[in-house]
Amino acid sequence: VTALQTFFFFLDSLGCFECCIKCLGGIPYPSLIATILLYAGVALFCGCGHEALSGTVTILQNYFEVVRGPMDSLDVFTMIDIIKYVIYGIASAFFVYGILLMVEGFFTTGAIRDLYGDFKITTCGRCVSAWFIMLTYIFMLAWLGVTAFTSLPVFMYFNIWSICQNTTVVESANLCLDLRQFGIVPIGEEKKVCTGSEKFFKMCESNELDLTFHLFVCALAGAGAAVIAMIHYLMVLSSNWAYVKDACKMQKYEDIKSKEEQELHDIHSTRSKERLNAYT
Repeated sequence: VTALQTFFFFLDSLGCFECCIKCLGGIPYPSLIATILLYAGVALFCGCGHEALSGTVTILQNYFEVVRGPMDSLDVFTMIDIIKYVIYGIASAFFVYGILLMVEGFFTTGAIRDLYGDFKITTCGRCVSAWFIMLTYIFMLAWLGVTAFTSLPVFMYFNIWSICQNTTVVESANLCLDLRQFGIVPIGEEKKVCTGSEKFFKMCESNELDLTFHLFVCALAGAGAAVIAMIHYLMVLSSNWAYVKDACKMQKYEDIKSKEEQELHDIHSTRSKERLNAYT
């Protein structure tokens, strides 16, 4: 506490204390929290998802002996490459979108604080806020879909991981992991690994399976964090838009009231002058 008081005293002696307090008061903290949560969720989803897809390619090639097809064919490896490019786009797009929402939060916070002065909020500014609300709502639905899609590999890897953790129980059951059940390979190709085989034990003992499973779990957590950030943004944007709209109505009311008072004052002044002239 003493060090903090000394720091504030030093700022006050330099004449920067009031400026620092004013700058800190102008920071949109809800938007800042939502931006940090969004960046953390997107970084977790993109980073862990990218590495989990690379681990999936290694598992398919080493243990299920899935071969990459020709360049013009649409197989599981091509789909994984497409998803990786989509991840690159998501990372770039939401980095820019987070900055835009943060800037909008700064402008809205300043607008609300200066509203009862000479500041006037234009209709364009309200339309921009409404556009951000609609866009954020669409992105929230998109992230919900991404979260549901990410839960599929988590479920698949959880089943495989559970079988590997209970090898002594399922050894006599002769279970097989067939990729045709998941639609990864065509029906005509038989790519499976059965319990008790050498490939099954190697896959269970390898680090790729455990690491890939936990990376998909982290990616799922990142997608969930992005959904929470979008919901937080929706609450902040809706609140700011409502405050700005109500404040604009209040500003119009104050303008009309001031105009009516001025008219009444002019009427009283005119009548007073007429009475004074009549008396004279």
